[in-house]
Amino acid sequence: MLTADTIRSANSRYHDLAAAGYDAKWGITYDEVGQAQVTAKLRRAVGGRPRSYARALEIGAGTGYFGLNLMLAEAIDELVATDISQGMLRALSASAAELGLDVETACSEAASLPFSDGSFDLVFGHAVLHHLPDLAGALREFRRVLRPGGQIAFCGEPSRYGDRIAALPKRGAMAVAPLWRSLMGAGARRNGALDGLSPSEEQLLERLVDVHAFTPRELAAAARAAGFEQVRVRGEELVAGLFGWVNRTLESTAEPDDVPWAWRVYAYRGYLALQALDRALLEPRLPAGLFYNLLVSGRAPLG
Repeated sequence: MLTADTIRSANSRYHDLAAAGYDAKWGITYDEVGQAQVTAKLRRAVGGRPRSYARALEIGAGTGYFGLNLMLAEAIDELVATDISQGMLRALSASAAELGLDVETACSEAASLPFSDGSFDLVFGHAVLHHLPDLAGALREFRRVLRPGGQIAFCGEPSRYGDRIAALPKRGAMAVAPLWRSLMGAGARRNGALDGLSPSEEQLLERLVDVHAFTPRELAAAARAAGFEQVRVRGEELVAGLFGWVNRTLESTAEPDDVPWAWRVYAYRGYLALQALDRALLEPRLPAGLFYNLLVSGRAPLG
């Protein structure tokens, strides 16, 4: 069994290695589309239009997708971004400078935050809780640094059932990947086991960094145990998630520069269209645990 220190070290190294190409890999943008994506996620997490937060702390901020877009959308006035990876924070700072945003960064572990009690109005993150070896300790820290009535909002956390469902399109995509590459005129990726070489360090570390997949009940119970009130868990992305995993798996087998632009446009627009379908028809009607992603929110007590 992996120790917490091993998991933290793997996360730090993996995300340092991934930082340079992270935005391109995940199609991250800092424009109207990116802002609409993150504000919609935050709105669904908190159960209504989020208010503007004076001072917010992002956990596992990565290259800045969530926090920087929220600042651009004027949902956050002041942002402090934390991550266990200094490489990710350097990329975030570079993007913030290009966008003309003033952001404070701190390289820290989520269960040991270097901030005073009651420092923030919002503690949030995207696709980060499942990386944390000490989830209970981290949630207690989030509670500690929140002001009375302050809020947590975490999006993009893998559900246990959704994680199992995602394995099916991944396996199917790997099976048809040679045909797909032939149709795309793309060569096989040259830095991993696909061409008979040993997996790269990044590929090996990727197997160590995902610690949890949650049921809605488990995620809600963990938030309540840390002292949060008005806890709510919702699901997002079913058909969009399946579509996305097929495309990302196919793309991962090819040299990135060989993937045609037309394919990338198709994959991106198709994902957005299916995401809208999920939101309009499936998310309001199906149990949260069926979806690939979970969103959790809660409030610190007022007294």
